Amino acid sequence: MKKIVFVLAFIYLISVQVDAQWFQQISGTEFDLYGVSFTDANNGTAVGDGGTILRTSDGGISWTPQTSGTTNSLSCVSFTDSNNGTAVGYNGTILRTTDGGVSWIAQQSGTTEWLWGVSFTDEKIGTVVGEQGLILRTTNGGTSWFSQASGTTNTLLSVSFTDSNNGTAVCLDVLRTTNGGDTWVSQNSGTTNWLASTSFTDSNNGTAVGNGGTIYRTTDGGMIWTLQPSGTTNWLYGVCFTDEKYGTAVGTFGTILRTTDGGVSWISQQSNVVPFNLSAVSFTDSLTGTVVGDKGRIVRTINGGVTNIENSIDEMPIEYGLSPNYPNPFNPSTNIQYAISSRQFVTLKVYDVLGKEITTLVNEEKTAGNYNVKFDACNLTSGVYFYRIQAGEYVETKKMILMK
Repeated sequence: MKKIVFVLAFIYLISVQVDAQWFQQISGTEFDLYGVSFTDANNGTAVGDGGTILRTSDGGISWTPQTSGTTNSLSCVSFTDSNNGTAVGYNGTILRTTDGGVSWIAQQSGTTEWLWGVSFTDEKIGTVVGEQGLILRTTNGGTSWFSQASGTTNTLLSVSFTDSNNGTAVCLDVLRTTNGGDTWVSQNSGTTNWLASTSFTDSNNGTAVGNGGTIYRTTDGGMIWTLQPSGTTNWLYGVCFTDEKYGTAVGTFGTILRTTDGGVSWISQQSNVVPFNLSAVSFTDSLTGTVVGDKGRIVRTINGGVTNIENSIDEMPIEYGLSPNYPNPFNPSTNIQYAISSRQFVTLKVYDVLGKEITTLVNEEKTAGNYNVKFDACNLTSGVYFYRIQAGEYVETKKMILMK
């Protein structure tokens, strides 16, 4: 009877995990990922260190590496449909595909500056920003790029265009154009913080995020920028809005923030990748989104990042976390990372699918911090296993797959 109760309880814990707001996907790389762009729920591309380009056509169930032809870091990527996309990065790198990444062609940027951001509004018209206030523009899909006068020598980290004319670029400066970049006008954001990312959904409504948990919002094309409370001091590296109300920001230590009211309120969500940094986010509608970050981390939501367990986020500080094991699937060993925000007695145990305890990895008092435990399954058979942590009132269970 006790075993039945335990198995039922275990199934409940698993169901809680299934209901969790963000789930990790297998990227197949340990390179840091810096940019991601989805054009619909299925088709997306991620880019990062070492010239890494990953492609999915099934919503991230599988990610396939593509040949970029470079080892330069790629900082950002922008697709306008499933076929046409551009990636930019270190040493003036610009890569272009018109076949969904089957082939990537290097384009002449005319610079060796690091290019940080790119935004295309259709397959021909796009803008790139980078170091030294560099702004490049193309009207022919990148066959040729010409420079535009930004009026600054400060680095520009991000750019967002909503049509061929209206765009905003940010970092220490906030620059605005309403004529396709023929002229760029400096705006007063009200902050001296670095702004790492910006997202506009139309010519008026936009958000910029940056260091110290900074979030600024405009509803008039940047004439006025209003500071919004983020509830965090962590760096925010990426932001994506799908309309004027629904948006998500991501940053250091697995930070994910969500708003459904245009930023009047921002709610912290559990990313399940503490303590890894998250660099970029792409949503195709209010519910479906993908986030990329350190060490090839990719997390996905299909419900806007909310959980079916009421108040679970508020009751669980973000410093508490059990990360998905890596690698997964694995053979014969894998790493399990967890974080606790205060001194607690911690147990970390492994179970089989019947709820039978296989081994105890941790069974002692731990101080606040991030921990990594190696699990060696050389004596186990292939199959599905579960690992469960308990630290005070914090309890969480995750699944791992041993494939020999």
